[in-house]
Amino acid sequence: MGIPINVFGKMGHPEINIAHKSKAVMLTVLILTLILLAFGAFAAYAQNKNTEKPFVLGKIITMHSSELNEDRILNIYLPEGYDPDDTARYPVIYLLDGGADEDFIHIVGLVQFNSFEWVNRLPKTIVVGIANIDRRRDFTYPTTLPEDKAAYPTSGHSDKFIAFLGNELIPFIDKKYKTTAAKTIIGESLGGVLVTEIVLKQPSLFTQYIVVSPSLWWDNGSLLKLNPVIPEAPIKVYVGVGKEGVWPAKVPHVMEDDARLLADKLKGSEDNRVQVFFDYLPKENHATVNHQAVFNAFRLLYPGKESQ
Repeated sequence: MGIPINVFGKMGHPEINIAHKSKAVMLTVLILTLILLAFGAFAAYAQNKNTEKPFVLGKIITMHSSELNEDRILNIYLPEGYDPDDTARYPVIYLLDGGADEDFIHIVGLVQFNSFEWVNRLPKTIVVGIANIDRRRDFTYPTTLPEDKAAYPTSGHSDKFIAFLGNELIPFIDKKYKTTAAKTIIGESLGGVLVTEIVLKQPSLFTQYIVVSPSLWWDNGSLLKLNPVIPEAPIKVYVGVGKEGVWPAKVPHVMEDDARLLADKLKGSEDNRVQVFFDYLPKENHATVNHQAVFNAFRLLYPGKESQ
């Protein structure tokens, strides 16, 4: 008989071969598992990176006004780096027509841009936007003209709104945020009438005034007949107006002329504590003037800031 042939050849014993195969399979499964876990983690990371979240521009505060007997919505912009625990303090801009669907967003954009380090025109500033409820009621003083009363039946209560600003809003903001004594108010159109009334009657309420295309035709321009009250400390007033033409009232008023008359009246004051800037923007109209005028106002009110 011949010698039996080893059917396993060089593979050795079958028990040993199976053990090697089992270890290889387990290693492969482990590697695949790790790959799948890594892929899952990457997918979760990628999904998380693409998650949407709100872009927050500021804070919304509801405060109750006893002067107005109603709640008012405030939109608050705090500058980059604002920290309630450090010692830095900030000037405040009070913005009429300051709702989110009014002028708040684009004015905050101007404030942020002009306070960038590489622009350095405006100090970092808090912006308080006052959303409207009834701007005709809040921004106008009583008119003597029957046609104005008929067209604007809720008008004539600016005294209450000014009391709200001075007695409630400014103290509220000064208590809640870290503010300096520097206070600017911005108003356009009927808002410009309110700012003009404050400049002429209570000029010490703010330190800077930005008056844009004021509707001084109200009550046949009676504000222009007032003698300005002398402020307790120096103030600055910017008056800007576009090419707007005649307001079709019973007694027509050219808005550019009225704005210039206001600036001249303030410049003509015997007191040197009022610094006035008049700015005519012939390429803008009543609908477009506000943004460019406020930009110009920042440049004129802070003339030396760029070189600091």
